[in-house]
Amino acid sequence: MPLSSPKTPSGPPTASAMVGGTWLAVLRRWTDAVLYSSMWLALAALALTWATFLFWRVDIPVRLALMIFTATLFLYNIDSVLPYKHRQPVVLSGRKRWMLEHRRELLALALASLAVAGLLFFLDGWQHLTLFLGHLAAISLLYSMPVVKVRGHWRALRDLPLLKVFLIGYVWAAITVWVPALYLDKPLLGPVVFLLFARRFFFILALAFVFDIRDYTKDQLTGTRTFPGLFGVRATKYIALASLAAGSVLFPAGIGYAHMLILAVPIIVAALTIWYAEESRPDYYFALLTDGVMILQFVAVYVVRW
Repeated sequence: MPLSSPKTPSGPPTASAMVGGTWLAVLRRWTDAVLYSSMWLALAALALTWATFLFWRVDIPVRLALMIFTATLFLYNIDSVLPYKHRQPVVLSGRKRWMLEHRRELLALALASLAVAGLLFFLDGWQHLTLFLGHLAAISLLYSMPVVKVRGHWRALRDLPLLKVFLIGYVWAAITVWVPALYLDKPLLGPVVFLLFARRFFFILALAFVFDIRDYTKDQLTGTRTFPGLFGVRATKYIALASLAAGSVLFPAGIGYAHMLILAVPIIVAALTIWYAEESRPDYYFALLTDGVMILQFVAVYVVRW
């Protein structure tokens, strides 16, 4: 009679397994909330702004930091709850499903963030920069709102051919470099500020291409002509890497080789993130890793300057 193979014990899950599963579920819910409510992205905006202050060896003012953080929260969350976006023929990812399920909470967070940012704007006397900050807010708001009619269809700024990555690069560089420069009375067109702006622009532009790759199918369905749609994903990666390389050589004067090596770390991580970007990657690849490269940029500057 042949020997029977040992059977794996079966039965209800153990208490430790249930506790572990519960903690993982809680961790997943909180991670989704932080990432998909744009809190992680707002932290990245704050981190890059702080990095610019660190270049001039100045601590970022707490109230300005809060204004940048809440303004970013408002702009990205108000964008995510726009009604017309949810009528588009798109493939729903886990991120999109989460946003649909939490539209009320995202709207409440957006309005609360607007209230805080607006209050700080008036209390701290930024009114003289209303025109400058207003044009950045206008670009951000009109980025996803239908503003121009093309061939019988209303289009947002992001829908204009090949434009959206440059809009993202410009607005992020302006907020995270020009706002600190204005606060410190630095000339926006001065050589140092211009170099920092260009370096930040090319860095953000390179990362923006990654999100074009993520949105490849959605942009195809909605008729948005992006770099991956017109030139292909592989060509887009090469363009993104070229942008990253262009920004990486723009080092301010006086940076030593050891510091250059530290500052190269986020550039290398960004390059790897770009190269391995695929539309099929999980949502965390884009929301956590790609946005996290911006926070890594701050960490590198913090280590170099302190």
